[in-house]
Amino acid sequence: MLEAVERKIEQYIAELDERDAIELYRRLPAGKRLRAKLILIIAGNTLAAVKTAAIVEMIHAASLLHDDVIDDAYVRRGRPSINALYGNKTSIMFGDVLYSKAFHELNDIDREVSKVISAAVVKLSLGERKDVLLSKSFNDDVEAYREMIYQKTASLMEAAAESAALLCGKRREAYRIYGRNLGMAFQMIDDILDITQSSDVLGKPAMHDFEEGKSTLPYIYLHDAMDARERERLLSLHGRRIAAEDAAWIRERMDDYGVLKRAYEEAAGLVHEAVALMKAEGESRLEEIASKMIERSY
Repeated sequence: MLEAVERKIEQYIAELDERDAIELYRRLPAGKRLRAKLILIIAGNTLAAVKTAAIVEMIHAASLLHDDVIDDAYVRRGRPSINALYGNKTSIMFGDVLYSKAFHELNDIDREVSKVISAAVVKLSLGERKDVLLSKSFNDDVEAYREMIYQKTASLMEAAAESAALLCGKRREAYRIYGRNLGMAFQMIDDILDITQSSDVLGKPAMHDFEEGKSTLPYIYLHDAMDARERERLLSLHGRRIAAEDAAWIRERMDDYGVLKRAYEEAAGLVHEAVALMKAEGESRLEEIASKMIERSY
């Protein structure tokens, strides 16, 4: 089913009639296409579902192009990012092209679906801004973190699931909650893996989030558990290049205080709620996708 989505994205890009746009798109790593999978599983392989899935994936790709510029990230899924290859201006402008084309095509989809996806993109943009603002200093507010990852990551997954339900007449509320929980858990697990996995597995530098000034859930819980002297050392490492011995110290303290387990259990709780919702809807494939979310290693 995903092949149809890929062909539709390629068609949309080809319609731009810009040779370099096609080349830039081919340089983008495809990723997991999780949002497209959700739409096709929920709504089936109809033309409307394929178009919606392609549009959502183009929006997601555009957000990542902008994100890499904001974060000075030069590797994306083990490959050079567009900004690394062609510079920040090209990355931003190509992101704008994908956003614009996606919204143009969104006009041909159901009006309510268009409203849901458009609202999610507003949230996504607010979440990106919030992420930047929170990175100016160490953020120890867990609610601010949750709100940011909801807007920046979960809102588009929430919209994908809800839109798919709208396309086929299913209960939109259940699928909206499922998508939101899945997106929240996805980001929480990503934040854990940034600490526990190696650069080779991640396809990007390990502990890059903390070096970039981001205070993800494990760091917030660690800061809360530490004594004053440990907090001082942790804060001195925030937002700068972390030496191997400092990285080892952070991981040891996280083990000592059980913060990775605590963060994982929070993500697992969201997934369990999502699984229960889909069990009630008879969506066994969506149950499986949610369960795998907390079992992945990258």
